[in-house]
Amino acid sequence: MAFPQPKSADGKIIIYPPGVKEITDKISNDELVKRLKMVVKTFMDMDQDSEDEKQQYLPLALHLASEFFLRNPNKDVRLLVACCLADIFRIYAPEAPYTSHDKLKDIFMFITRQLKGLEDTKSPQFNRYFYLLENLAWVKSYNICFELEDCNEIFIQLFRTLFSVINNSHNQKVQMHMLDLMSSIIMEGDGVTQDLLDSILINLIPAHKNMNKQAYDLAKVLLKRTAQTIEPCIASFFNQVLVLGKSSVSDLSEHVFDLIMELFAIDPHLLLSVMPQLEFKLKSNDGEERLAVVRLLAKLFGAKDSELATQNRPLWQCFLGRFNDIHVPVRLECVKFASHCLMNHPDLAKDLTEYLKVRSHDPEEAIRHDVIVTIITAGKKDLSLVNDQLLGFVRERTLDKRWRVRKEAMMGLAQLYKKYCLHAEAGKEAAQKVNWIKDKLLHIYYQNSIDDKLLVEKIFAQYLVPHNLETEERMKCLYYLYASLDPNAVKALNEMWKCQNMLRSHVRELLDLHKQPASEANNTAMFAKLMAIAKNLPDPGKAQDFMKKFNQVLGDDERLRAQLELLISPACSCKQAEVCVREITRKLANPKQPTNPFLEMVKFLLERIAPVHIDSEAISSLVKLMNKSIEGTADDEEEGVTPDSAIRAGLELLKVLSFTHPTSFHSSETYESLLQCLKMEDDKVAEAAIQIFRNTGHKIETDLLQIRSTLIPILHQKAKRGTPRQAKQAVHCIHAIFTNKEVQLAQIFEPLSKSLNADTPEQLITPLVSLGHIAMLAPDQFASPMKSVVANFIVKDLLMNDRFPGGKNGKLWTPNEEVSPEVLAKVQAIKLLVRWLLGMKNNQSKSANSTLRLLSAMLVSEGDLTEQKKISKSDMSRLRLAAGCAILKLAQEPCYHEIITPEQFQLCALVINDECYQVRQIFALKLHKALGKLLLPLEYMAVFALCAKDPVKERRAHARQCLLKNISIRREYIKQNPMAHEKLLSLLPEYVVPYTVHLLAHDPDFTKTQDIEQLRDIKECLWFMLEVLMTKNENNSHAFIRKMVENIKQTKDAQAPDDGKMNEKLYIVCDVALIVITTKSTTYNLDSPKDPVLPTKFFTPPDKDSSNNKCYLSDEAKTLLLTGKPKPATVLGAVNKPLSAAGRRPQDRTPVLEMGSNISGNSEPSSPPPNRGREQNSEAPETEISENEENPVILLTVVPAKTEKKDEPVRNKEMSSEQSLPPQTSTERGKKRTAPAGSENIQQIPEERKSEESTAPVPPKARRGRPPKAVSESNTAKNSDPNKAAGRGRKRVAASQEGPAEPETTNVKVPKQQETNVKRASAQRQMDLQRIQVLDSDGYSVMDLESTPESSAEELDLFKSCESSQNEVDNTKLAERGFLKVRRKSMPKGRRQRL
Repeated sequence: MAFPQPKSADGKIIIYPPGVKEITDKISNDELVKRLKMVVKTFMDMDQDSEDEKQQYLPLALHLASEFFLRNPNKDVRLLVACCLADIFRIYAPEAPYTSHDKLKDIFMFITRQLKGLEDTKSPQFNRYFYLLENLAWVKSYNICFELEDCNEIFIQLFRTLFSVINNSHNQKVQMHMLDLMSSIIMEGDGVTQDLLDSILINLIPAHKNMNKQAYDLAKVLLKRTAQTIEPCIASFFNQVLVLGKSSVSDLSEHVFDLIMELFAIDPHLLLSVMPQLEFKLKSNDGEERLAVVRLLAKLFGAKDSELATQNRPLWQCFLGRFNDIHVPVRLECVKFASHCLMNHPDLAKDLTEYLKVRSHDPEEAIRHDVIVTIITAGKKDLSLVNDQLLGFVRERTLDKRWRVRKEAMMGLAQLYKKYCLHAEAGKEAAQKVNWIKDKLLHIYYQNSIDDKLLVEKIFAQYLVPHNLETEERMKCLYYLYASLDPNAVKALNEMWKCQNMLRSHVRELLDLHKQPASEANNTAMFAKLMAIAKNLPDPGKAQDFMKKFNQVLGDDERLRAQLELLISPACSCKQAEVCVREITRKLANPKQPTNPFLEMVKFLLERIAPVHIDSEAISSLVKLMNKSIEGTADDEEEGVTPDSAIRAGLELLKVLSFTHPTSFHSSETYESLLQCLKMEDDKVAEAAIQIFRNTGHKIETDLLQIRSTLIPILHQKAKRGTPRQAKQAVHCIHAIFTNKEVQLAQIFEPLSKSLNADTPEQLITPLVSLGHIAMLAPDQFASPMKSVVANFIVKDLLMNDRFPGGKNGKLWTPNEEVSPEVLAKVQAIKLLVRWLLGMKNNQSKSANSTLRLLSAMLVSEGDLTEQKKISKSDMSRLRLAAGCAILKLAQEPCYHEIITPEQFQLCALVINDECYQVRQIFALKLHKALGKLLLPLEYMAVFALCAKDPVKERRAHARQCLLKNISIRREYIKQNPMAHEKLLSLLPEYVVPYTVHLLAHDPDFTKTQDIEQLRDIKECLWFMLEVLMTKNENNSHAFIRKMVENIKQTKDAQAPDDGKMNEKLYIVCDVALIVITTKSTTYNLDSPKDPVLPTKFFTPPDKDSSNNKCYLSDEAKTLLLTGKPKPATVLGAVNKPLSAAGRRPQDRTPVLEMGSNISGNSEPSSPPPNRGREQNSEAPETEISENEENPVILLTVVPAKTEKKDEPVRNKEMSSEQSLPPQTSTERGKKRTAPAGSENIQQIPEERKSEESTAPVPPKARRGRPPKAVSESNTAKNSDPNKAAGRGRKRVAASQEGPAEPETTNVKVPKQQETNVKRASAQRQMDLQRIQVLDSDGYSVMDLESTPESSAEELDLFKSCESSQNEVDNTKLAERGFLKVRRKSMPKGRRQRL
């Protein structure tokens, strides 16, 4: 390229520095470089004060800006020229020698391009590039460009160049010069254009940030240095993008949120004007936009040193509002943010707590899950970051409906417990804060899901008592854990060990089947075992298939079977168990299959059956720990338990383990320690020690003679003079571990039987317990002497005599320590009778008949068998309970169930409606337990139908749950046992319907066949049972139930086949049942799958010659039953329904077909009685209207002993609203609540209502199950006789159970004329007892029972019931009842009592 000879701008000749020849295009590049270097040296040495030289070299300066140099292809030439130009700007500053704007632009663009050479720090020319940069920065040469119109183009190019060349090889000086150069442009200019701003901000977005970290750091420092100047420009940019929506103003518009995040991290002051714009974006209608803003703000607020939340409270509150955003991802993002916020800003935890509470109940599973993760993550970092309320949210989620959420909550809590309790990483205060976790986690074992149970077992083995600890440390952990658990957690842990032991038994039995020859029967048994094992694994459906495959592998691999046998053998140690599990897993693993569901299922099985905690060494360590507690050398106090509780809990723990690992106890050292426990004063400790001997001592007699000789005297002493429970365990221990048990038991029996003395009842209880258990364990050996004891002492001297007067405190129940010794002895006497019969297991001597009559008489007399009125009402409650439970116990033995008459069954059933809450509660529990184990016949399930009459909703709810559980057990049993199909009559839950119908037909409250309220009661009881049965229409069961009821109408009552009125009652109950079935089912009219079979004990064979299609209900009754509403949806729903006000629950007018429960609703107070039909679901609390109130006439308020004033206005308002109602001529069955156990409630009637109530034409009638709603105090005072009680065969549910020194509510006595009419009425219900004796005649003929419609005044009645809280029974109810005459031969005749 040829260039003209350079000339100066004014035509002057160019003067070169000394020694520098003319620079033209004719010379070579090397020569050109050489000459330029000398020029550069000259300009470097010049300063601004050299005016002569400046003028001299001005033409040269102009020459160096010519196109020849600016476009020279040689980079060395360009570099030297750029250095010269930079020095020229320095020398001639502040005015540049170049006047043309175009020339200035070309020069600065040229210099900017040369700065790219800074990129290579290893280049030989790097120092010249650095000199160039330093010169430009120091002189601020680029500021000259401010005068140019298109200076922005130069600056943008400069900024881009510098950001592109910066790298990690540059030292601090290079970065500083770059910053000086750029910051001077920003700070001294008129403003920053958007393009120039983009050239800076682009280095902050994630993509560029990751590509060039040094450019990102350079931009950060530049922005921080120029924050005040550049902030308006940044605000303008974000305003246009965020508020005005002008995304076209910059290519970075789509990265605004990333930029805001980076700018906030650089300097929050850069965004002072931007933050209010974010508040605007948080309220955008676009969910994705809100999500982006939330993500941004979550980072801003959660940053470690961020003070944005305190500096900008409006934005913080607006952000918190997004926790409730309708868009799920937004809520999810907020929850994820909370974790960082809690860890970095504990002071904001209070603000977050309420929002996390709401989100912990979010309908989205993922959000609930992340709430847990958030809280647990913060808690694991520092427990002080999470308050108790946040931990409470996690606690709630352990019962979440979704498995993923439950699992996360449980595992999170377990991790916290291990960190802060086991490892004590934050001290005792932190450990105390999470000490509740162990109990909560074990409580989850009560859940039905097998997944929950397996997870609890895993948590126990890994977190609560880590199995990888050394034996001593592991047992110490278990010892103090067991001592600090609450009772429910202890039960759950015991159940866990029990389930694991049961599964081990299943596997052991499966292995035994493998040892037997192959056969069809063996295959069937093996299949049944596999199904039983699969039920204990997750996803039973898949587990069945995997267990079949595992069974095949076991059959083919003998070594695998040997490993499994060792694993479940009693002698397997914990270390051996780990080796066995590892070996079995290795054999089943498939390297080619990374995810092996089959192997995972087998691992679940192995984890459940492997003894990873308990072996002989572990038991020995536990015993040593307990010995230290006994000696006072243990760390009990440091572990937070007292020595006494540690010893007691340790013995209980050993007792439980003695069931599951009995062989591990067999050592002299262990038994020596247990003998020391037997000598301790703590009764429970000694009792547990005896039970451990009983469970584990089968080899003591042969292997440990020293222990045997020491143990026998102690057991004899406990059987004779220990506590009742110790005596029981001592007798069973002797029977279990000694071969000469007959001799040992005889040595106990003989002195005890001879020393019985009814005058010292407090000394009778233990002997009676011992004698009863001896009679049960060795019935043949002690048959004759036991019969003599029963006849001469138990019945004659003890049960038939009241030697000591009981306390008259008026309570229906008292604690055990307040029960009189005589009554406790009588209770044990009743149990002795039962144990004696259970030991014999036959009725050859007819002793069972006599005993059943005695128990029936006890129920008839309401507990006061002698009618001497010496015992208190609370003691009578104890005796009624004992009699009812005794019948239940005898009914579990087939030979005795057959002789229990329908009348005795009905008397027993009525105990569930006893007036005493505790009697009802305990009886129901025992009934449920026996039914659940399939020990009681199906007919006893019908007793739960009477629970519909219970005034306490919790009792009804419990009864309903019992029904559900028992029905589920029976159906599952039928499915799992093919042979059960042959016994469907006694197993199929639907077959309870005939028993229910028969029981309700004989309900003593059912006296008037067409009385609407009584029919409604029947309907309630039927629906209580049928609702649970008809939940699912399995195998067309609805039609089957209908067919059963229709078939009953073709039979007669076997209890009274010739009694027309009794049969009419039976048919009416059937008609009510059909109404319930037809209104609640749409498939009832289909064909029944099979023809039902009715129990012949209760129903006669059908009459094939006639058909009973008559409807026995009146048209009015039928209409009201069809239109009236049954009880609301479910008992449990009613229990949990929130109150809308202090006095009443909200009303719910649900249509009939939508109702599905057994609680009657309330009628409108202002509606006339004939038209009310349970149209409300209005329940009041215990201190207000009863939950089953149906009679709007008069309300009795049960007031707590300590009444708060705030409740008074509600009660007064309720009372006044009722006072205006007219008096009624009849009353419904009352449904007052029974006071809970331990409370002392009374019924009160306002003074202003006394006169009104006393004017009622007909007094209210007593009802079993619900006390009457209105009582006339004046009539009570006039007519009631406190010494006269009503004998009705069962107690009524009292409205008040306990209320010492307070008045009791009474029933109105029937006028004398009406009583005369009652005496003349025919007997409706007769006990089928014709001249029978209470006990058999060959030894103790004590009582004669006679059934007759009338009673002579000369006859002595022994069954007058005790005084109840309602002293007089409504005698109109007795008009149709029969009479039971009981004569005692040794006493004169003269008293009688109605039944």
